[in-house]
Amino acid sequence: MADKIFVDSNVWVYLFTSDEKEKNNRARQFIRDNGAGNVLVISYQVINEVSSVLKRKNFTEVQIRFVIETMSEMCVIRNFSLETVMSASLLRDKLSVSFWDSLIVASAGAMQCHLLVSEDMQDNRLINGMKIINIFNPR
Repeated sequence: MADKIFVDSNVWVYLFTSDEKEKNNRARQFIRDNGAGNVLVISYQVINEVSSVLKRKNFTEVQIRFVIETMSEMCVIRNFSLETVMSASLLRDKLSVSFWDSLIVASAGAMQCHLLVSEDMQDNRLINGMKIINIFNPR
């Protein structure tokens, strides 16, 4: 059975930029290895964050739209609801994570993802049965 894997914005930024070759290679390898046979999940928050970073890196709007289209073809997109926002608030109380990270965790949980891939959170942490991994950590 396919796993649901929530992919945070930093993975996509490294995938679509080549500023950091090693991170670009790791992001590319992760998407290649996990894109087929699993369900990659993102939220509109991830799309917004990626778009914002790419704009600061001087991507054109045409290039940003291409990235958004590519991400939408590769992933299931989760829109968050008031329930997700409330869940994120509970997570902030319980875990002492940032507002934005709590929304990512809550969105991933709402989609029943087994894995959350993010550079921003503690590697190998378990939250409500979901494992967080940082593919950029040297292993």
